[in-house]
Amino acid sequence: MLKHSLLTGALAVVLIGGASLAVAQDSTQSDSAAPQSQAQETHQGRHHREMDPAKRTQHLTKKLNLSADQQSKVQGLLQDEQTQMQGMRQDTSGSQQDRRAKFMEVHMNTDDQIRAVLNPDQQKKWDEMQSERKDRMMKHHGGSDQGDSQPPQ
Repeated sequence: MLKHSLLTGALAVVLIGGASLAVAQDSTQSDSAAPQSQAQETHQGRHHREMDPAKRTQHLTKKLNLSADQQSKVQGLLQDEQTQMQGMRQDTSGSQQDRRAKFMEVHMNTDDQIRAVLNPDQQKKWDEMQSERKDRMMKHHGGSDQGDSQPPQ
């Protein structure tokens, strides 16, 4: 049940991020524009609250009390995720639904790998954090998970 909740939460995050992809795709078609700061990108809907791997690692270190070894592993996983996501953002060849599925898969794999680095107490806190994130996303988007499930007919 916990794994299902985590997967549902990850799906919600990716689907919400996918909505900002459409905006990002439109704005990145013009290569003549100079690179923007992260704050400007966030305000324009791009990289929805994305922090760089070092800042995300610092945040997780504070929340989960990560050891130096864990910090190194987590930051490496987050850097890999960021690289994969950037590559997928640049590849506009697939349908939006396929791209969302790929984003979700990468994000879920990274979450699973991070969870594997944690000790049992940290895993419990991680699971709570994921649940809270899912709840915030659901509340922010009117309780709709915007998921793949069809409404009852």
